[in-house]
Amino acid sequence: MKTVRIISRIFTGIVFIFSGFVKAVDPLGSTYKFRDYFDAFHLSFLNDLAFPLAIILCTLELAIGLNLLLGIRIKLTSWLLLLFMSFFTVLTLILAIDNPVSDCGCFGDAIKLTNWQTFWKNIIILIPTIIVFCQRNKYKNLYPDITEWILALCFVLAGILLSVYCHHNLPVMDFRPYSIGTHIPDKMVIPEGMPVDEYETILVYEKDGVLKEFTSENYPWQDTTWKWVETKQQLVKKGYEPPIHDFVITSEINGDITEDILNDPGYTFLIITNDIEKTHIPVFEDINKAIKEDRSEQFKYYILTSSTREEIQSFSASVKPLCEICTADDITLKTIVRGNPGIVLLRRGTILGKWHYRNFRIQKFQEQNPDAFVLESYKNTIELLRVVVIGLLFVLALVVFHGMQKKVSSGSL
Repeated sequence: MKTVRIISRIFTGIVFIFSGFVKAVDPLGSTYKFRDYFDAFHLSFLNDLAFPLAIILCTLELAIGLNLLLGIRIKLTSWLLLLFMSFFTVLTLILAIDNPVSDCGCFGDAIKLTNWQTFWKNIIILIPTIIVFCQRNKYKNLYPDITEWILALCFVLAGILLSVYCHHNLPVMDFRPYSIGTHIPDKMVIPEGMPVDEYETILVYEKDGVLKEFTSENYPWQDTTWKWVETKQQLVKKGYEPPIHDFVITSEINGDITEDILNDPGYTFLIITNDIEKTHIPVFEDINKAIKEDRSEQFKYYILTSSTREEIQSFSASVKPLCEICTADDITLKTIVRGNPGIVLLRRGTILGKWHYRNFRIQKFQEQNPDAFVLESYKNTIELLRVVVIGLLFVLALVVFHGMQKKVSSGSL
């Protein structure tokens, strides 16, 4: 039983750490998912709570996972774990039955699961959860109480700080299909041999004021008393959906300009603001100034938004942007980059760089070679991430090793 107890604790801890981390690096993603659920259950009045709830959820998962993995405050943690899993197992069963939102969001954008897959995943995790809970009194304290409380508090603070940092900048790890280096056209292609959507033709006929649906095989084509009303296409089986399937940019003047932008051999800045009424205005003032001073004309600029025509007109009258304002799908814009606005640099359909408005200075591109600046910026980001990840893994390994040594010597495993 000791071995089962150890495996259950470590397995559940790793799952919770992973789940909490992928949410913490993208708190806006979790915020959007909370709002999707609020809208689906007619609880839109709770939308203002979506962001703090996203922070609480990922922090709680990280803290529970780290406590389990390192054997910290197991008795308290086992209660939190059981309550957490009981609540979400019941909730995901309801979601699986009603299917109000197709993607559960439990692993952020790192792993996509359907609602039924999420429910069965929770059933699997519930087994080691019950084991840990039932065996909670068999665990002994790894450190003195004050030390364990300090460590538990540090885990909570780490989760909050990571979420806040990624919210005020960009996610330190990007699991979405629009990550830096992505060639967008490649992600829009359906590979040969992949299944396509299958539809069934539904024929609606009317007789004596009663509407009835038929298939193409049993519709009453010989009975003239039935009058045809309409023909519908009903999705029977979902086929392969490419990672990028809704990237469409529409110009009020030129219509669909998606291909023009993706095939442009020059540099194209997309200034993305899904909600133009709440956007950060100084960024657009800096871009206006940059456009005026850009004698080389090596950059093109487009503002992308999903806002209404009235909101766009009000923004234009106030800011007077010197580049065209185009429209795109709201979910697509939120997926491409977090930030309002967020800035994306394209060349021949490849994403060369992404910036939150807090970290973007258009003047730097005018002062030096754009390729060199983009590569240097990307290199610095990757090196920072590598140092952080390696450092965290090293510290975690030391703590786990130390804890295992103490438990072996005390026989508390």
